[in-house]
Amino acid sequence: MNQTGGPEVLGWDDVPDPTPAPDEIIVAVAAAGLNFIDTYQRSGLYPVSLPYVPGMEGAGEVTAVGSDVADIAIGDTVAWASQPGTYAERVALRADQVVPVPDGVDPEVAAAVMLQGMTAHYLAMDTFPLSPGDKCLIHAGAGGVGLLLIQMAKMAGATVFSTVGTPEKAVLAEGAGADHVVLYRNVDFADEIEKVVGVRGLDVVYDGVGKTVFEKSLRLIRSRGMMATFGNASGPVDPITPLELAPSLFLTRPSLFHYIETREELLRRSGEVFRWIAEGCLDVRIGARVPMADAAQAHRMIEGRTTTGKVILVNE
Repeated sequence: MNQTGGPEVLGWDDVPDPTPAPDEIIVAVAAAGLNFIDTYQRSGLYPVSLPYVPGMEGAGEVTAVGSDVADIAIGDTVAWASQPGTYAERVALRADQVVPVPDGVDPEVAAAVMLQGMTAHYLAMDTFPLSPGDKCLIHAGAGGVGLLLIQMAKMAGATVFSTVGTPEKAVLAEGAGADHVVLYRNVDFADEIEKVVGVRGLDVVYDGVGKTVFEKSLRLIRSRGMMATFGNASGPVDPITPLELAPSLFLTRPSLFHYIETREELLRRSGEVFRWIAEGCLDVRIGARVPMADAAQAHRMIEGRTTTGKVILVNE
């Protein structure tokens, strides 16, 4: 992308092949994960230096290693979630920011789960660590993060409420384990949840939707409960004053990159997600596979809220 704007600013073009710096590796990208952060960078909501190759997440085979890299070899399969430039056939990556993909995890699944899987993991395990009996609301329950977060919340023993837009998406959220699914286009989701848990009956709301659900979500949370707002799918949240958190609410804007700041934490978090996948405890739904050159169309799909699970871009 040479400028910010709508999906039409994305173009597929030839660029020079990357070569590794001493601390880098080169990876032939099998698949790139599509995330809302890509659309925020494309639109200009999250500023980036132009020209820019989008994509923060992917998986593939190592084709070259830098002179200082000792623990990665050509032919290894690796995945990553925090380095730009992934909408490509080959990409140069910092070796300390990739993780090994274990046997039993397909590279496309690895590409689909790195950012969203680790996001769900830190939300449920660290931002507000869920315990048996906790009541949580997960917005956009049929999305990529939503389906994974529902499963992890149920692993922790929580009661899960979720919002979705269509009956088809409700089936997916219920299949992931949600106890109460609300069709937000048909009813007021806050009223429906209050009918079940009463006034301020939730312990935590995990919100990746933003503007359209934020204020109503706040009214559902108990005193000393938490609002974790981690995404802007419907647009950024309007500013609020501290007085609006008067029931002693905790409001946080968590980001995955602050939960994988050390290599130890990156390996632990990704390793646990991969282990759950390999053991069959965590199901990863790939909702669409789109050719890498058609990234603009993939952006239209997720911004149109027509997708479920994860959209990946593939090199074939």
